Amino acid sequence: MPEITTPFTATSTAAEVIDGVDLTGRRAVVTGAASGIGLETARTLAGAGADVTLAVRDTAAGERAAADIRTTTGRDTRVAHLDLADLAGVDAFGKEWTGPLHILVNNAGTMALPERTTTSDGWETQFAVNHLGHAALTLGLHDALAAAGNARVVVVSSSAHLMSPVVFDDIHFTARPYEAWSAYGQSKTATVLFVVALTGRWAAGGITANALHPGGIMTNLQRHLDEGQLRFVGAVDDQGRRLDVPPGWKTPQQGAATTVLLAASPLVEGVSGRYFEDCAEAVTVTGHGDSRSGVAAYALDAHEADRLWDETTRLLHR
Repeated sequence: MPEITTPFTATSTAAEVIDGVDLTGRRAVVTGAASGIGLETARTLAGAGADVTLAVRDTAAGERAAADIRTTTGRDTRVAHLDLADLAGVDAFGKEWTGPLHILVNNAGTMALPERTTTSDGWETQFAVNHLGHAALTLGLHDALAAAGNARVVVVSSSAHLMSPVVFDDIHFTARPYEAWSAYGQSKTATVLFVVALTGRWAAGGITANALHPGGIMTNLQRHLDEGQLRFVGAVDDQGRRLDVPPGWKTPQQGAATTVLLAASPLVEGVSGRYFEDCAEAVTVTGHGDSRSGVAAYALDAHEADRLWDETTRLLHR
């Protein structure tokens, strides 16, 4: 089956992708929407008429983001507390939601924590926040998504998934030495496998699920990178000053474009279980390592997706 393409590219903005789309009457939740591409995603969906809830850990920052969205779009925007490392809070969010939910954007995340840390459940933090917290949220909102009739789940993954498959024998680095990028990579592989697993299980309810790599964008996600790492990725100049948009990187509006495409564009209506980058379906690649584009075959593997589903539901007791 050929990869899905659209008229949009790596330089397209979220506003361009959604131009002409009317989301009036549709309800959306965007996690991590207080800044960066989450904020731009929420702003764009609201501007198209959606009723948007910013699900954020820092509600003060969320209120500032909501005020910004109200100013630029004229749309009221709700803020709700959500800490993806706190499963009780995640469950409460799902239980408190009433009515249908048409769009769920699992955008929040943490990256390259320099030292191994764990949640209160003993889970490695990147896997817990990037995958398990979002999985619990999505599962908890199943009935609301099914009630919408044609809901879309959009999961922001990363090209870093190419750095590591999910190491099921030691997901939480209790036996092997902790390595920040391997931990981040496997957590992002898990997010792709999760949409593959959802596709087979939730299709009857009209729910689609897709993952994406947004591209390189300078946001708070890079806060754990040291100067050497920032230099390596071209995020600082010769004097060590951080660049707002390093060469080859995207603006937040460009970074949100693929998310918005999957969340709202009629061009991908009914598409599910895929991985996109630069507003098109990514080419499948084998192996892992230094590649910065494409999707690893192991991230789309149905057997691995089933294995992840079983491990996720076991950990979450669902």
